[in-house]
Amino acid sequence: MLDRFDLDLLNIVQRDDSRTGDSLAAELPLSASAIARRLRRLRRDGWIARTIAVLSPRLTRNRLRSIVLMRMNDVPARVALERRLAQCDQVQLCYEIAGPHDLMALFDCANMAEFTEIEQELLASSPAVRRWETLFIKHEIKFAPFVSLGAPA
Repeated sequence: MLDRFDLDLLNIVQRDDSRTGDSLAAELPLSASAIARRLRRLRRDGWIARTIAVLSPRLTRNRLRSIVLMRMNDVPARVALERRLAQCDQVQLCYEIAGPHDLMALFDCANMAEFTEIEQELLASSPAVRRWETLFIKHEIKFAPFVSLGAPA
């Protein structure tokens, strides 16, 4: 189970996983070697799913990003569509949601031509999709996919 030190460590490394053990030890009452052991265990046990690099908006600001809201038909093809969405590099995230829509996906494409091609390939050709609505992102105001972890129960 996770203890208070694990939760504190996870809160810190979510925001910057490139920090050294010595740097982390300045904030946590643990030695650098104890921190390194904990991080190895947290990764091995699946508490840290993966470490990624978030690119600067200087590299991504000219890309076409959109939120696609989908209403689905109740057909076996839905599972296949969800699998295809999960495997598509242009789909950055996809959630099953409550409300008038069934799925929400964030698409990131180089341009409108690429988006249109992916939209036709994934959505228009799928019998699982009843209809979809596309909202194009004009400007990113905040991107902070961090979870604040409290004390263990």
